[in-house]
Amino acid sequence: MTRKLIKSVINIENKEHEFIGEVSLLEQETWGKNDTLKIIGKEISRIDAVDKISGTASYTSDINLPGQLYGKFLRSPYPSAKILKIDLSKANALKGVKHILTYENTAKYKWYYETSFLLDPIVRYEGDEVAFVAAESEEIAEEALKLISIEYAKLPFVVDTEKASTEKNIKVHNWGNIVEPSEYKRGNIETGFADADFTIEDEFRTSVVLHNPTEPHCSVVNWDNDELVIYDSTQAVYQIRELAANALGIEQEKVRVIKKYMGGGFGSKLDLGKYTIAAAIVSRELKKPVKVVMDRKEQNLCVGNRPDSIQKFKVGIKKEGLLTALQLNSMGTVGAFPEGAGLSWPAKTMYKCPNLLVNEKSILTNAGAARAFRAPGHVQGIFGLESLMDECAAKLNMNPLEFRLKNYTEVDPVSNQPYTSKKLKEAYKKAADLIGWEDWKAAGSSKSVNRIGLGMASQIWWGGGGPPAHANIKLDKKGNITIYSGTQDLGTGTYTFIAMVASEVLQIPIERFNVVIGDTKLCPYAPVSGGSMTAPSVSPAVRDAAERLKEKLMDTAAILFDEEKNSIKYSNGFCVNSDGSKKVSLSEIAGHLNEQDLLIKGSRNENPKGYAINTFGAQFAKVEVDTLTGKVTVLKISASYDIGRVLNKLTLDNQIRGGIIMGLGYALMEERIIDENFGKVLTTNLHTYKIPTMMDIPEIVIEIASDYDPMISNTGVKGVGEPAIIPTAAAIANAVNNALGVRIKSLPITPDKVLIALYVSK
Repeated sequence: MTRKLIKSVINIENKEHEFIGEVSLLEQETWGKNDTLKIIGKEISRIDAVDKISGTASYTSDINLPGQLYGKFLRSPYPSAKILKIDLSKANALKGVKHILTYENTAKYKWYYETSFLLDPIVRYEGDEVAFVAAESEEIAEEALKLISIEYAKLPFVVDTEKASTEKNIKVHNWGNIVEPSEYKRGNIETGFADADFTIEDEFRTSVVLHNPTEPHCSVVNWDNDELVIYDSTQAVYQIRELAANALGIEQEKVRVIKKYMGGGFGSKLDLGKYTIAAAIVSRELKKPVKVVMDRKEQNLCVGNRPDSIQKFKVGIKKEGLLTALQLNSMGTVGAFPEGAGLSWPAKTMYKCPNLLVNEKSILTNAGAARAFRAPGHVQGIFGLESLMDECAAKLNMNPLEFRLKNYTEVDPVSNQPYTSKKLKEAYKKAADLIGWEDWKAAGSSKSVNRIGLGMASQIWWGGGGPPAHANIKLDKKGNITIYSGTQDLGTGTYTFIAMVASEVLQIPIERFNVVIGDTKLCPYAPVSGGSMTAPSVSPAVRDAAERLKEKLMDTAAILFDEEKNSIKYSNGFCVNSDGSKKVSLSEIAGHLNEQDLLIKGSRNENPKGYAINTFGAQFAKVEVDTLTGKVTVLKISASYDIGRVLNKLTLDNQIRGGIIMGLGYALMEERIIDENFGKVLTTNLHTYKIPTMMDIPEIVIEIASDYDPMISNTGVKGVGEPAIIPTAAAIANAVNNALGVRIKSLPITPDKVLIALYVSK
């Protein structure tokens, strides 16, 4: 038996998911350090680079099917209202309009939140879906939207998180505005505070921020007889298949989801969109394909965001620097539909603290719903926690790095299990050396107009991946090799690392491999591309398949050479007999096989029991603050990570740089702003919603602290997508505090906040 079924619990985007699936039982020794390997760990250009830079890469929005219609939503202009009447007569009379959906003809479609319908007579935020028009062109569909007459009864609304948490009369849903509070505790919090020499209480806040991927959300939907084919810009082809089947009441096997290329998602494309289901309904009724592409305003209203946060801390410390107690009460808005705004995992796990009490609330408001966003909860949580850790160090007149090392833990404080690997101390040293941390105290002593500051922050995430994850390798009669896996490439290099892993095993150039991913019909199951899951889940499955293919080739060569298999050597794509007098290539072996195509299935192994799997890292920031204007300029970021093995140094560097740049935006400029009087979002485009440009990007230096994780899989890989963004904002905030001697306790750190803080501190 080479495989078995197991039950596996994996953390994806801050939520635990339980799976039952196959795992590989083939014992494969984890690769050693990268300097012993030929391909893995090197700087390898993307195998899809020519497609992308030449413009021939086909993204979802590039898909055009014969006879397709174009869909657009009419969206609510109000944050809360009841629809009294819809008049479609003028819109239906417009030439080229083929179908219009409203709540009246879609009442049977419950939305998977189970709190509303696909199109609901109650709208709960500006941008909520009211009607869906399908027309012969996008222009006709947009014109038809203007011709639909809606009579609304406006309802009271609430968009402020704190107000919504105590509001009794205005309810986003009839059951209230609070989504199941959660509590976590360990030890005895009262005893912990009693044992402390000092206590500190403080509050930190972060804003709602928006994903804004380059490629907007889009789907092209078509019914091929009784099979629904969905071309979707998604991070989760198999999850979209399941959710779409459930929403439409059909079998999953009747749904095919395809995604070849996409221009970013950051978590916002893990969920099923109403646009996909509306298009599917119309496509089934009219027997025509339907294409829907969101515009930038819709992106900023309707397809997710990172919740804001209000974090109230109390911490107890001994005079020698040990934490005795930590209490956290937090809340954040999740918008108009139930989601989670939890942010306490860093507080629970980052440091050794025996006594802990956490209470968290997710608050409903009349605004767009929250959705997973690159390291959900951790970016907010690390900002609050690491700001607090610097305050503790300052209270004791201690170097912030020294304080963190005093509270370092070698076991997971929640499960009390050891880590499969933890090299955070090494990461601290590398990143500190790269920034010149020895100047930390001197940096904060200047009284000039332009002041320099140094700051740091730590990071924890899951990122270990896990089963079920599969990959198939097909060898045809001509020696062509194709690898199939139901994973996704978000623009991060998945195509390339899959080819690299197979190339390392089979010792043939990566150009020989054709990689097919993102198709539920052609590819075996792989998990969502979120939670830094992709590489640690899929790379071991690819290696498993490649190793099995190599074994099959050697079996065949042994028969051809009439020798025992253990005498056959495999080298650079050839099987060689015992005395080296004969050798046979993959193509030659393929030609001798009876099978038209040789198909080998690979699966990821089971994660080790009794261990915690986490990534760790640290970032250090150097900033300059202009005390006359309040402007903060980030001069340099140093970053070091324990993320197991580096598969591709080039794409790893890209991932970390991208995360740092996104974290810089979170720290200094990004913020969704809503007019509280009218409930309207004021930041619905990239002119009003500021993100970093090339002019904002500092010097970034990166050094990896780990070689590989020896326990989690045959490739020893942990994920880096989320870890890249987690500590950035906290490191910048701590650097600003170091420069000014004044702490800015809310994000983003805008010039007005800096000037006010300086004025108040005088």
